[in-house]
Amino acid sequence: MNFKQAFKMSMQSISSNKGRSFLTMLGIIIGVCAVVVMVSVLQGQNKQTMAQFEAMGTNRITLSASAWGLDISQELYDYCLSLSEFVEGVTPNGRANARSVKYRTMDTSNEENMYLQMYLGGDQFSICNNFAIAQGRDLSYMDIQTKNPVIVLGSKLKDYLFAYENPIGKKLQIGGAYYTVIGVYEQKDFGGDENWSMDLMGVLPYTLSQQINGNNEINEFTVKAKSSEATLEATTRLNGFLATKIPSDYGHYYVGTDNTWMEQSEKSSKTMSYVGGAIAGISLLVGGIGIMNIMLVTVTERTREIGIRKAIGGSRKSIITQFLIEACTLCFMGGIIGILFGYLGTLIAGKLLMNMVILPTVSISVGAAMFSVAMGVGFGMYPAVKASGLQPVDALRAD
Repeated sequence: MNFKQAFKMSMQSISSNKGRSFLTMLGIIIGVCAVVVMVSVLQGQNKQTMAQFEAMGTNRITLSASAWGLDISQELYDYCLSLSEFVEGVTPNGRANARSVKYRTMDTSNEENMYLQMYLGGDQFSICNNFAIAQGRDLSYMDIQTKNPVIVLGSKLKDYLFAYENPIGKKLQIGGAYYTVIGVYEQKDFGGDENWSMDLMGVLPYTLSQQINGNNEINEFTVKAKSSEATLEATTRLNGFLATKIPSDYGHYYVGTDNTWMEQSEKSSKTMSYVGGAIAGISLLVGGIGIMNIMLVTVTERTREIGIRKAIGGSRKSIITQFLIEACTLCFMGGIIGILFGYLGTLIAGKLLMNMVILPTVSISVGAAMFSVAMGVGFGMYPAVKASGLQPVDALRAD
């Protein structure tokens, strides 16, 4: 018996018991669907997280330093600037205590759920935080030195306040003072939540801290290193500098890099993918046991047929091949249907959970299909061997 004949006989056996065959495949369908959806969603979540890290910029170092009775912010800023061999840009990264930004009738305080971020930065804020100018200009060195009351807006804050109006040169009211819009950053957060976005922001010269916050203290900085190697070197030097300036009894400091968070996040996502895939794989195991069970039933039902084939010279190999092909066909068909449902489930889960379109990768789909066939071989082998080992005389006596 050749492969084509064995496959044809397998399809005849499956089609003659459609209901039983479908119920047998159901475990495989559910298992494959669960694996495809879970792994694809976790991969999509990891991709979204990595995109957010990349939008914020790689090779960034975040500094914070505080010492009781001692202000080292200027000294720390100057030291960061001195690391020009390793550092591309340095900016203070303070927060402005201003939750209300007004322009004519538009007022952000009217939006209860809007997460507005107002920063106090330097002329290298955009370099350090991976922003690019879309309209107007960026903060300049003279804006910082002369405490110029100007502001650069994020794209979504500009859209909220101005819609289609050109914002350059317009004045915004923040607190009790007015600030002139000099520029707008390009959009870099393409998420669907309009009230929670890294583009819902504005940047003011950090030298206006006294006017806005009532003090001049800014103890947080962002440093943009030139490369991953430079990030490590700059981080080591900054840790050493701060250790000599801030005794543990009189203050605290922090030096961290986004590269570490990216690596940890990617590693965590991979682990979750493996764990999620393993949990969903339990369904596949149950489906495989169902395949083995139904194949044993099939062997019992076709005992006389097996006895006749062996009596007229049928080999054990041909019988094993026929039952393995039948088991693999059941698993493969279940796997294909499971993959199709997995595509649909992934689309729905991606939209509901992350508001984005996610599709399983080709490698996941091919891997699921191949694993289904492998399950057919694994769980179909015992029934096939049992069928091939029947003695012709005993088989022919069966009812």
